[in-house]
Amino acid sequence: MSSLASRSIFKLTLVIALSSLSFAANAALFGDDEARRAILDLRQRLEATQQKLDATQQRLETTQQSLKLQSEDNAILRRSLLELQSQIDVLKKDQAVMRGSFEQFLKELSEVQLKQKDVLQTVDSRLSKFEPIKVVLDGLEFLVDPAEKKQFDAALTVFRTGDFAAAQNSLSAFLLKYPASGYAPSALFWLGNAQYATKDYKESIANFRKLLTMAPEHTRAPEAMLAISNCWVELKDLKSAKKAMEDLVKLHPSSEAAQTAKQRLTRFK
Repeated sequence: MSSLASRSIFKLTLVIALSSLSFAANAALFGDDEARRAILDLRQRLEATQQKLDATQQRLETTQQSLKLQSEDNAILRRSLLELQSQIDVLKKDQAVMRGSFEQFLKELSEVQLKQKDVLQTVDSRLSKFEPIKVVLDGLEFLVDPAEKKQFDAALTVFRTGDFAAAQNSLSAFLLKYPASGYAPSALFWLGNAQYATKDYKESIANFRKLLTMAPEHTRAPEAMLAISNCWVELKDLKSAKKAMEDLVKLHPSSEAAQTAKQRLTRFK
């Protein structure tokens, strides 16, 4: 109970006591009935005052209890707020750590993607060396390996330099390595010409005939037949030369080689 409430109760009690003494001092001045009524009245007043006092004290106690509970609630609330703030601080630290980890992950991912891109480019570059290439040669379209194309082009370059012996070796090596190549008919044609240039007429005829067997409708077939007749002429076998030219005119009458063969045949009559 507070000191202010205690002082109030004390004053009220003192007033009642003084009133009682005053009433007792003056009681002799009244009769018995009046005295009893006065006593009853005083007693009622005292009881009412006591009830008020008890109610006041009860309200005071209730208020004190409420204040105590409110104080406890405030303490609990402060502790909860402190705990909540502590949790928020921990979450902020965790968030900072996660943000740093995420940024590091993005950095590493970017580096991996760059490396992957470099690897894929390297792989694509290496694979491109083995991917078939579309080639159009002597009216034919076909696919060849890059290495195959490179070797044929190199052999043909040697032929064009006029080094027919070396060209013969290069073209023979190519046909040995790529016997089923789309380049094979053209390679046989140039090989036959290289052998003709080196006066290896029989081998020249053999390779021209391989060309005609492999691709009888090849663009170079009429030239190959004319070249065969030339080889027979060089071998002094005019009968075979004439037969080759007649076959040429019969099979490819519209070709330029056939026109040349027709002119030559007039000299064989």
